[in-house]
Amino acid sequence: MNDEPTYPLFLNLRGRNCVVVGGNATAEAKVRDLLKAGAKVKVIASKVTDAIASWVRTERVQWENRHYETGDLRDAFVIVTAAGNKVNAEVYAEAEARNALCNAVDDVEHCNCFASSVVRRGPLQIAISTSGNSPALAQRLRLELEQQFGPEYFSWVKELGKLRRRLFSEGLDREARTRKLHEQASAAAFELFRHSPNREIS
Repeated sequence: MNDEPTYPLFLNLRGRNCVVVGGNATAEAKVRDLLKAGAKVKVIASKVTDAIASWVRTERVQWENRHYETGDLRDAFVIVTAAGNKVNAEVYAEAEARNALCNAVDDVEHCNCFASSVVRRGPLQIAISTSGNSPALAQRLRLELEQQFGPEYFSWVKELGKLRRRLFSEGLDREARTRKLHEQASAAAFELFRHSPNREIS
């Protein structure tokens, strides 16, 4: 699987059902990411970390206090399993049968999708994937990109979005609008914004 071409994609998980099989620290990190994305998360595990337990108490997460059973993935849009290879294989088989997305942590053979290492600057997200070959390399590249794309990109991308909406509302012809958008997304325009972050780009 890790040598096959993959299709990079950002998913809108708001309100979607996601299942995490396992309750260890690795599963906790995956639950946290899913919650940040607005997903409805159900955890299936006989034990969970303190953080997962706290999310259960505040009703942010649903917890099935037991081992995984076939049928648990019904209506799941994304499945993450961090329960060991034997269970991962069972989870993956059911996910495949249901045409659902499945990520088995550190178990490439039982994945049909891979979690990316991500640089987040508000609406700007830069994802790095090695298709499971080297998460360590993906993490190193993320750290390098975090230095290259600093926090100021958060505000700049927001301003670019405002400009884009304004130009579309003004009814400019496509060529003029495209030219303007590319001018304001240039490195030179970013440097101007970085030195005057409170100005509105136009």
